[in-house]
Amino acid sequence: TIRVLAEGDTKGSILIQTELGERQVDLRIVEEDSYGAALQYFTGSKAHNIKLRGLAKDKGLKISEYGVFRGEEKIAGRSEEEVYGVFGLPVFPPEMREDRGEIELALEGKLPVIVEPADIKGDLHVHSNWSDGVLSLEEVAEYGKKLGYSYIAICDHSQAARYAHGLSPDRLAEEIKEIDKLNARLKGFKLLKGIEVDILGDGTIDCPEELLKKLDIVVASIHSGFKKNVTERIVSALKHPLVNIIGHPTGRLISGREGYDVDVDKIIEAAAEYKKVLELNAYYDRLDLDEFNLKKAKEKGVLISIGTDTHYAHGFGMMRYGLGIARRAWLTRKDVINTLPVNKLLSLL
Repeated sequence: TIRVLAEGDTKGSILIQTELGERQVDLRIVEEDSYGAALQYFTGSKAHNIKLRGLAKDKGLKISEYGVFRGEEKIAGRSEEEVYGVFGLPVFPPEMREDRGEIELALEGKLPVIVEPADIKGDLHVHSNWSDGVLSLEEVAEYGKKLGYSYIAICDHSQAARYAHGLSPDRLAEEIKEIDKLNARLKGFKLLKGIEVDILGDGTIDCPEELLKKLDIVVASIHSGFKKNVTERIVSALKHPLVNIIGHPTGRLISGREGYDVDVDKIIEAAAEYKKVLELNAYYDRLDLDEFNLKKAKEKGVLISIGTDTHYAHGFGMMRYGLGIARRAWLTRKDVINTLPVNKLLSLL
């Protein structure tokens, strides 16, 4: 703890030091019959709560972190269901509590059901020790089965990514054979043969077509030349008949850089035109596409894949961060391709 900001019988605030800088932590203690009201009040945005206060006023009620009141009488507060129920509303997922039309849609009975963790059938961007990951193919499959997945896409780097031990065509051909051998032994789970192929400076793809044809999934990404004709290169990749997905389309690193010099709207339009998928990279320092670009993609009918881009075992857990962003963008199961069973996914790809 750096310092105590406030202390009392029912409220405390402290400032702590974390790897990401100073963070304020608040503790509130409320009566049991106010717990739902407090949970609702402190979860979501100020704008969402202001909209609820307006609904309450229209009904001659008051709402606070202690409950919903008619005059002095508390009529709700023990649970969030109770609080929202007063207004004929469902309990909104926390990620939707932003006053972006969710209350109006709910009152009309048109609130979308957003994607849930249980909907995810697999991870569509994982690196193994064939390039710069640390897990063997067998270990990736083991972790996938433990997570209850039906599939994981092995997307090791192509040869241009020398810093990441990118695969030459010969090594990629060997990896394809190894994955086929492993899949022959696996039951109820499948490793998808994939690659994260570099989009080169002239917009071409860093892998021979005869090998791309043997793969289940092709993720094309930019890893160099962030200021050089990026939009045109990505559009060129989207036109390629064997490319399925554009990886981390804006190239941002939250802790380090803004990303490519890219026209995201043009990328989304091209993805819609060529019926290609854009990635939501769940790696915590990318979360790319962000929620606003995901909403644009959804409006254009562009499908999304979620991949952790993990190189380590603990990285599989980052799927929840990607899901959080997908949920903030109001993506449904139909918008995310890794909610599909493996046969339908392969057919789509």
